[in-house]
Amino acid sequence: MSDIIQRLISTRERTLPYFDLDDADLDLSYGPGKWSVRYILHHLADAESVLYERIRRTISEPRPLIFGFDQDAWAANLGYDELPLTVSRSVFVSARDGVIFQARRCYESHGPREYVHNEVGLRTLKQEIDKVADHNEHHLAHIEQALNR
Repeated sequence: MSDIIQRLISTRERTLPYFDLDDADLDLSYGPGKWSVRYILHHLADAESVLYERIRRTISEPRPLIFGFDQDAWAANLGYDELPLTVSRSVFVSARDGVIFQARRCYESHGPREYVHNEVGLRTLKQEIDKVADHNEHHLAHIEQALNR
């Protein structure tokens, strides 16, 4: 199994137990003015779905133009306070399963395929798949920091 597949599986497995925390732990934050664990989990699900869509478009379309998203607007306007974590958990798992499937299938063979991001410019499929694991690891550190404060 390639390194990226191991990282995608590992970060998924490390993230899933956090969806089952009690409300007191879910409301913890890793710093003043920072997102709570609950918000981070909702954000991970939303970001996972966005990144999976980018991966699928990069595989399917010739050099697509892909737009970024405003994570703070999503958090404010998509009801992170009331959205059940069971919904976000399902989105996270489904999107990650899709990412893992496409990574196994295309990471090496289609890795150099390009897309254009409206904010950062030219990127490759390989970079986007790597970003899924990197982004998850980044936020796992925030969750662990919040829980250990």
